[in-house]
Amino acid sequence: MKRTTFIILALIISWTIQSNSQNMKALKEKAMGSSELLGAGATFPFPFYSKVFDEYNKIKGVKVNYQAIGSGGGIKQLTSKTVDFGATDAFMDDKELSDAGKPIIHIPTCIGAVVITYNLPGNPKLKFTGDVVSAIFLGKITSWNDKRITSLNKGVKLPNQKIVVVHRSDGSGTTFIFSDYLTKVSKDWESKVGRGKSLNWPIGLGGKGNQGVAGLVQQTPGSIGYVELVYSKSNNMPAALIKNASGNFIEPTMSSVSLSANIELPADTRVSLTNSNSAQGYPMSSFTWLILYKELNYNNRDNKHAKALVDLIWWMVHQGEKYAQPLNYSPLPPQALKKAETILKSVTYNGKPILK
Repeated sequence: MKRTTFIILALIISWTIQSNSQNMKALKEKAMGSSELLGAGATFPFPFYSKVFDEYNKIKGVKVNYQAIGSGGGIKQLTSKTVDFGATDAFMDDKELSDAGKPIIHIPTCIGAVVITYNLPGNPKLKFTGDVVSAIFLGKITSWNDKRITSLNKGVKLPNQKIVVVHRSDGSGTTFIFSDYLTKVSKDWESKVGRGKSLNWPIGLGGKGNQGVAGLVQQTPGSIGYVELVYSKSNNMPAALIKNASGNFIEPTMSSVSLSANIELPADTRVSLTNSNSAQGYPMSSFTWLILYKELNYNNRDNKHAKALVDLIWWMVHQGEKYAQPLNYSPLPPQALKKAETILKSVTYNGKPILK
């Protein structure tokens, strides 16, 4: 059952990625004035977005064509004005926003987590600190029975076995979240690798997409990698407890991921949740965002099309949130929802607010 689930998930996402080059051309042709809403970007929220968009179509009769091409691709397609909205797990930085020419807004839709997963006999529940994770992915800890690992996991028999590191080979928001966390907790990581969607990895095997990393870890004894929580859950893979900024070892759960956002949020919601000061929050958590232009009168979009887009997102962050948890995503906490509402009310058409 475990392998069947993985194969099905891998086939679905593989088909999605393979069809993107053809679909993006079609998207560009449809984007201007079409009644169909077009989006592209992050693969992490793809299961959630697929469910939400399907339900919205059933209820409202509005079709949403979303292509899961990665966070970087979502930003590129939006700024190229090929799609109505992009999706990203890594918020746009100041330079990216400046290069976009016109104001772009970020709407958080749910919270997800990156987990450390591994392939060991019996797959015991392990604990890691950020320094140990950094040392493993830098190639400084090479054996599972290294004292820096065993001292954190007393009572767990760890083998004298080589550690095989697995990482993403493609640019991704998942890698950004993972490296953002390590950059905050490890000076060694910060100086040698740093944060980014794509990294110069010092060691390891590369897998394309979360499904690629999950597959390599499952197939490689002694391996360790990072994937988003939904992939570890759907494939029955272990997920380590990670020490947070308060000194607590936290298991990645819906509750601990939500608690990571229990912090003061900026008005634009562009905030990193990694290693937050939430005492019970899981430290490798992140919002995922929909991004769109604040002024929607461009490329011959009419007012009806603009309103359809804003109505969709308003529904997503309200009624659509009920679909998050069953799919292993954490819904927005109240303060994040309020910020999202305020941002959406700022969206205009010809300078006039679309939502009254």
